[in-house]
Amino acid sequence: MNQITERVASLRAIMKQRGIDIYVIPSADFHQSEYVGEYFKTRAFLTGFTGSAGTAVITDGEAGLWTDGRYFLQAQQQLKDTPYTLQKMGEEGVLTIEAYIEEKLQEKGVIGFDGRTISVEQGKLLAQIAKTKHGDIHFGRDLAGDIWEDRPQLSQEKAFFLEERFSGESVSHKLDRVRAAMKENGANTHVLTTLDDICWLFNMRGNDIAFSPLVLSYAIIYPQSAQLFVDKAKLDFAICGELQKNGVTICPYEEIYETVKRFECRDKILLDPEKLNYALYNLIPENVEKIEKMNPTTFFKAVKNPVEIQNIRNAHLKDGIAVTKFLYWLKTHVGQEEMSEMSVSEKLEEFRRAQDGFIGPSFAPISAYKEHAAIVHYESTPETNVSLRPEGLLLMDTGGHYQEGTTDITRTIALGPVSQEEREHFTIVAISMLALGNVTFLYGCDGANLDIIAREPFWKRGLNFNHGTGHGVGYLMNVHEGPNAFRWKNKSKAEIYPLEEGMITTDEPGLYIADSHGIRTENELLTVKAQKNANGQFMKFEYLTFVPVDLDAMDVNLMTRDDIQRLNDYHKMVYEVLSPFLTEEEERWLKKQTRSL
Repeated sequence: MNQITERVASLRAIMKQRGIDIYVIPSADFHQSEYVGEYFKTRAFLTGFTGSAGTAVITDGEAGLWTDGRYFLQAQQQLKDTPYTLQKMGEEGVLTIEAYIEEKLQEKGVIGFDGRTISVEQGKLLAQIAKTKHGDIHFGRDLAGDIWEDRPQLSQEKAFFLEERFSGESVSHKLDRVRAAMKENGANTHVLTTLDDICWLFNMRGNDIAFSPLVLSYAIIYPQSAQLFVDKAKLDFAICGELQKNGVTICPYEEIYETVKRFECRDKILLDPEKLNYALYNLIPENVEKIEKMNPTTFFKAVKNPVEIQNIRNAHLKDGIAVTKFLYWLKTHVGQEEMSEMSVSEKLEEFRRAQDGFIGPSFAPISAYKEHAAIVHYESTPETNVSLRPEGLLLMDTGGHYQEGTTDITRTIALGPVSQEEREHFTIVAISMLALGNVTFLYGCDGANLDIIAREPFWKRGLNFNHGTGHGVGYLMNVHEGPNAFRWKNKSKAEIYPLEEGMITTDEPGLYIADSHGIRTENELLTVKAQKNANGQFMKFEYLTFVPVDLDAMDVNLMTRDDIQRLNDYHKMVYEVLSPFLTEEEERWLKKQTRSL
């Protein structure tokens, strides 16, 4: 019996003791974060699947793991020889988690989950399912924690203050905007639990989650004051001074659960049901009015201010220099010295660390050679690490946090000869990325409206990729940040918001052939205004990412005249932006890599 099988058996024993028929284990922490600290990785502990997105559902006789298209291959490999069945979300014939639970729950059955890790919206759905079966829910205990003997401790990392020359807006002004939104929604209290929203609001950053500069905290905003629930030992003098100046009281991290119990009937609470956890929600007295809407900070921080935008341009310039220098090194050294997926990933980080203001990677780097690249979110480990040879394709999806902002870029590189199929697929991906990056659209469109632009080159050939085309990016924050995204299905409610001037979204189509190869090309786009006329305000995108697309893998015969012009125009910008910062040898190489087709 392997470890995962033993853990599932132990969990089922506890479920039986407590009268729980179905137990749900999501990926989130107490703040509905996408990426979580080591303490919160209960789903990974109980399943062996390490992807960032997935939910485990365990019954007495079955165990299932639901995840999206980014992780199908990875999950299939990691769930091998475990009790879990992979449930491919969105695929034909696959039940949703809720439909599966409703089908499996017996009359008067009990659904269990840790209410701190489930959103209000999810919790209500589970409660309704239990009610239809005349059953119940138990959400007051973390059963996974009961069997996790060597569980890591909560992070004790220090926080730091983001000066206004980087944030572009004071804490005072941000609080004023939040309070205005509260008033507009008829609220006099706002409970805020998402880490990126809190860190944005208080111009605070930390290191409580790997690759995400966030601080474990909760906040409550009132008309004249605020409370920040956090381990005070993490806060330096600058943060404490700024909080005190703005009427913010520092309280112990866990104290929020007692504080919300004391709300009174005169309180009108603004909260986001997709983000607030179910346990906290249920501690708010029933006679207190709850106004359930998206956190106003979610929209505020998605629209970057002029200072942030200029800083972000600077961050991308540094990142473009680092990545291009790396590509030159890789192209001229492959086959000449030993290198592997992991060693080239470390080499790229070296080039980034040579740039002023570099803080660290913005997510776990993806360095995937040949068939490994077919696993969308592959992460090389000492067990899977392979040597690179002067042939085939290497996919590298990486990013950096700089003082001036966060970057995310993917390039697929031909290390030598590639097959005609790989060349065709590489070209289709490049055509798609450039088509979306060059689109003009009428204000009011959201990302779902534009996703067809990127998918049309695939769909007309009977191809598709099983992930969103792009996501919003935070400012020295989460590399995945809503509400903006390019996604035609599995949209969140927040993604119906129009693309606004100042929003930053990735453009990253891909194509993945199991056991053969994977290709993705990614730039970041800034939404800007185009012309305005009698038909309305038109919008377009400005490229933030400047790194060449590998011409060694292109098949120009598949490209239209417009496709070629878009690539030539982009490469002309890349050369003009980067060439002043390169050595003579690097500049000559870049000139060839950005030549007109």
